[in-house]
Amino acid sequence: MATTAPTEASLRAALGRVIDPATGRDIVSAGLLEGLQLRGGLVQASLLTDRARATAMEPIRLAAERALSAEPGVQNATVVLTAHAAPPAAAKGPEAKPLLLPGVKAVVAVASGKGGVGKSTTAVNLAVALAQMGLRVGLLDADIYGPSLPRMLGLSRKPEVRGDRMIPLDAWGVKAMSIGFLVEEETPMIWRGPMVMGALEQMMGQVEWGVLDIMLVDMPPGTGDAQLTMAQRVALAGAVIVSTPQDIALIDARRGVRMFERTKVPVLGLIENMSYFCCPNCGHQSNIFSHGGARAEAGRLGTEFLGEIPLLLDIRTAADAGNPIVAADPGGTAAAAFAAIAARLWEKVGSLVAAGPRIVID
Repeated sequence: MATTAPTEASLRAALGRVIDPATGRDIVSAGLLEGLQLRGGLVQASLLTDRARATAMEPIRLAAERALSAEPGVQNATVVLTAHAAPPAAAKGPEAKPLLLPGVKAVVAVASGKGGVGKSTTAVNLAVALAQMGLRVGLLDADIYGPSLPRMLGLSRKPEVRGDRMIPLDAWGVKAMSIGFLVEEETPMIWRGPMVMGALEQMMGQVEWGVLDIMLVDMPPGTGDAQLTMAQRVALAGAVIVSTPQDIALIDARRGVRMFERTKVPVLGLIENMSYFCCPNCGHQSNIFSHGGARAEAGRLGTEFLGEIPLLLDIRTAADAGNPIVAADPGGTAAAAFAAIAARLWEKVGSLVAAGPRIVID
């Protein structure tokens, strides 16, 4: 049975049933609805308040979120409070910042709780695998401190600038952007948080991405400024968590899952990288980092296990050479593993693309 798509009228009607106890009026007619943004089944709304009422408005915010979530076709709803110095009756606050990447139909964060688990290699190969499926694909390197996309994609030139916008570089059918395209490879990025957030916003808002079916964002490890910027400024279709099988890596992966849950970003599933080593000479399989830990953790967390990637020398050498393994050896074991995960990922987010571009409701 087809799911009814949410509309401006249905969303406003849902919010019109939420009453502000302080005035006895619904939050729409009382002028508290400052912004409403809809993209496929993802909804974000902001309620205008003043700082003095922020605590009292929290139950109203939760009620509004529940009302939107209950509407047919809404997959995820987020409502935030926008506090200004004066109440709505005295002064109209500034408009909320529009979401970035409006031409990208599905934005997916590829993340990990810690470094060293092969997250960037996974992001690059998934992006190329998606492009091999005939999709229009973008790849954004959000790791400002340790950008790796230039090396893994075999790109060393700077992007072209037309007017005030940069043109993303193209490799293996993927449009890509990284701070690593703009600085020398050995230049350290000694930046504070606001500079990192500003750079990320520029790479999203001042790059001519065009219309894309899907963009993968190679997130930095951990749960810091970049993650918050992405959650606040982009309508993420979801996040994929990459981990290795051993317990210490899974602890950090768990933190990554919880972080996205707190920022209302759906976790699409877990990938187990370096899942096992298969000897190229005798074919014997060795579980160097244990095996099956990410699958078990996905079950414990109630999310999908998307697949496992073997520990193969060719994956590493291909990445170092700037020739992703799915392009270098499309018929190999590693390419098949990445292709299967890419296909399942597209199954999960393709419904957002079918729903059409984001609608911004003033």
